[in-house]
Amino acid sequence: MRITLIQDIIHWADKNANLQKVGEQLAALAGQTDLVVLPEMFTTGFCTDQLDLAETMKDETVKMLCEWAVKYQLAITGSFIANDTKRIYNRAFFVFPSGEIETADKRHLFSMGGEHKHFSPGNKRLLVNYCGFNIYVLVCYDVRFPVWSRNVANEYDLLIYVANFPQRRISDWDILLRARAIENQSYVCGVNRVGKDGAGIDYNGHSTLIDFKANSLLTFLENKTSVQTSEITIEPLQNYRQKFAVWCDADEFEIT
Repeated sequence: MRITLIQDIIHWADKNANLQKVGEQLAALAGQTDLVVLPEMFTTGFCTDQLDLAETMKDETVKMLCEWAVKYQLAITGSFIANDTKRIYNRAFFVFPSGEIETADKRHLFSMGGEHKHFSPGNKRLLVNYCGFNIYVLVCYDVRFPVWSRNVANEYDLLIYVANFPQRRISDWDILLRARAIENQSYVCGVNRVGKDGAGIDYNGHSTLIDFKANSLLTFLENKTSVQTSEITIEPLQNYRQKFAVWCDADEFEIT
């Protein structure tokens, strides 16, 4: 599977500008990739108190995502601010080339950034099958909570985190992504934004694609916008899990 990571600036609270830019990027990727990964809240930035930016599943962002996926024959994942039955969510999505969309909402809300004041937490997992891979999509702060990321009986092969992870804690991001890959015996993709947001917070990227041993497959220059593609295959992962079957000795647990 060919996977493309887009590390970019997000125009603060400007859905039209961000949708136009992403549409142009996707058009350039047609025929070149199978899956495109966008940052968290790719249409707005991490706007936790501007609830007028929230959209329903029938509004422009979802409409455009589904149109792009069909037109360019690729899958797209990321998150946006969703309004669902008068509740606000940081909603992760996975759009298939057929135009079908699957969603789940960010489980762990970033209280230090005020996300918990206006957003509701999710209670289900976004787990899909695509191009022979089982893929699990999570959002930013979820990376700090290994139980919610846990790969039970190898139910996923690729773990994706879409993020607005600030520069001042970027070393945490680097370490946590590698830890999630090793403990879950899975490929891990982390896509973060760059630039300064409307709240004055700096982001320096560090988007990456790593394998199940935490070896780097894609790295991005710090503070640089970039679109990069790599290819991953399932057989090396399956062989590794068979030869070094850590997952067989994992603890049983129940999430409540």
